[in-house]
Amino acid sequence: MRVDNRNRLLMLADILRTQTDEEHELTLEEIMGKFRQEHGADLKLNRNSLRDDVEHLIEAGFDITINQEKDGMPKFYSHQYRLFELYELRMLIDAVASAKFITKDETRQLIRKIKELTSIHHAKRLHNEILIDSSVKSESNLVRLAINDLHEAISERRNVTFQYGRYNVEKKFVMSKNGGIYKVKPLALTWASDFYYLIAYYFPGQEIRHYRIDRLRNVRITDETYPYEPFDAPKYVRSTFHMYAGTEEWIKLRCVNGLVNVMLDKFGKEVEITMDGDAHFILKTKAIASDGLVKWLLNWGSEAKVLAPIDLQNRVRNEIMEMMKVYQD
Repeated sequence: MRVDNRNRLLMLADILRTQTDEEHELTLEEIMGKFRQEHGADLKLNRNSLRDDVEHLIEAGFDITINQEKDGMPKFYSHQYRLFELYELRMLIDAVASAKFITKDETRQLIRKIKELTSIHHAKRLHNEILIDSSVKSESNLVRLAINDLHEAISERRNVTFQYGRYNVEKKFVMSKNGGIYKVKPLALTWASDFYYLIAYYFPGQEIRHYRIDRLRNVRITDETYPYEPFDAPKYVRSTFHMYAGTEEWIKLRCVNGLVNVMLDKFGKEVEITMDGDAHFILKTKAIASDGLVKWLLNWGSEAKVLAPIDLQNRVRNEIMEMMKVYQD
């Protein structure tokens, strides 16, 4: 049995790509063995043809490292350049494994594809570090289709329609507005708090809102287009809390010094900070004054106090009073 020149070249590139790396090299003899494992022991190969194939691949820009300890010793061949470093692949896998909007099956498929971006030896080193928590994974396999359609709509600046829903206490998915259609102008997609969100202008309410993509159903791209308008998605996400809607306004907080990194992580380094004695600082920034902000602030107990606006301070106080009633019963 023989393999034609074109197929042999492609097979050689595949063997080097999948089975070699910085720590795993192959001699010509071993490469010939890989060919025969795939196509049978009677496969006829020529050493000189393989050497020529190596040169052709190098000339075409395919990375091949050739090592030889000294003259007369076997040469070792390997493909060492990778588009992604091993630690970068590990970060991609960790992100996919922890993303709640990706189903369990899609997670396994994506991880398998990511591992194909490196050698089989490096892929094994990634295996034991994967933990997929099924309890937090989305059950909707429509998310990836919705993401694709929404990206297309944003790119082409076209309005979209969809239905939206939530789970009830019986864990059944129930459509909002009795299954009515939402019509919006899509502005951006963002990944926040482990979920994918669509940020869009909601026409009936004449305001910007955000929607969990795993809760969208029947996404449709319309023929209606809209002109380009600049939109600062990162700023919008920074100003929201746990992706609750609300109005943006100036807030002022008094915090213990130990919370400075928490506040900078949440609001960014552009916030205004002034010292208030030796143990506290005053923070001033713009944020969405929502229920999410109230609940987030309560995470820090007595270490963070709302100074302004008064309405937000009252909302925090009222929530604390309601909590006290719950625990007094």
